[in-house]
Amino acid sequence: MNTAMQAQGFRAGLLSMALLLGLLMVWHVATRPAGGATAPAAPALTAEQLEYAKLMGKDPGAEAGAAQAAKSGFPTPAQMGAAVVHHLSSPFYDKGPNDKGIGLQLAHSLGRVGLGYLLAALVAIPLGFVIGMSPLLHRALDPFIQVLKPISPLAWMPLALYTIKDSSISGIFVIFICSVWPMLINTAFGVAGVRREWLNVARTLEVRPVRRALQVILPAAAPTILTGMRISMGIAWLVIVAAEMLVGGTGIGYFVWNEWNNLSLPNVIFAILVIGLVGMLLDLAFAKLQKAVTYVD
Repeated sequence: MNTAMQAQGFRAGLLSMALLLGLLMVWHVATRPAGGATAPAAPALTAEQLEYAKLMGKDPGAEAGAAQAAKSGFPTPAQMGAAVVHHLSSPFYDKGPNDKGIGLQLAHSLGRVGLGYLLAALVAIPLGFVIGMSPLLHRALDPFIQVLKPISPLAWMPLALYTIKDSSISGIFVIFICSVWPMLINTAFGVAGVRREWLNVARTLEVRPVRRALQVILPAAAPTILTGMRISMGIAWLVIVAAEMLVGGTGIGYFVWNEWNNLSLPNVIFAILVIGLVGMLLDLAFAKLQKAVTYVD
């Protein structure tokens, strides 16, 4: 069984590599200059212009490729490779408010996501337990949940900026408000769906409520709770990028918006790939946790 699964995984990996190579080939052909023409070289900067660019926190060498890509259209795979090498060679540099490495930008975004997500978990999971164990409370709170759940998290941003008056904390609040609903609903659903037989056995053995919640209900509802946490993390990582585009300052979302304003498409595409890879790693981590707490008969 394990050998068959390994062979299937190997074939799937080969197919993924073939698809990637095919996409790169199509990209190369689509962005190749017509007739083999090459874009004109950018004019050399004078010493004064170079000094002024450095004082403004810019890298003339790195921006030359971006300017050429902007003139010639969509960047080629070679230009993208140069952008990847440039960013990964020094991911944690800090040369001013508008010139930080991709590692620092990711750290700011992950910090906001982690704090907002943790606050949401501290609220949603205990409240979901109470709602799942009390049908009366579930019926009383369900109208409020159904009204607040569909509201776009970014719709809360103006209200957060007005009341909190801090862009970074407002971003954390947006992560909190978008993460709380999937965790709350899935926790309540998982707790309410625990088998009656297990609860009856616990009552027969006169298990105390706290112990019953921790040793009977929590293990049974854990897979459903982890599902809600996994969904919440995906939404939180999705929302933080858009939120940082609005509030500015730091973060991967601000990096994307800033590079777009600089007409640097290779940097924008690189940031998009980084966002996707980080989101995939976060989802894989929660998938591992979900598999670890899932009971298989």
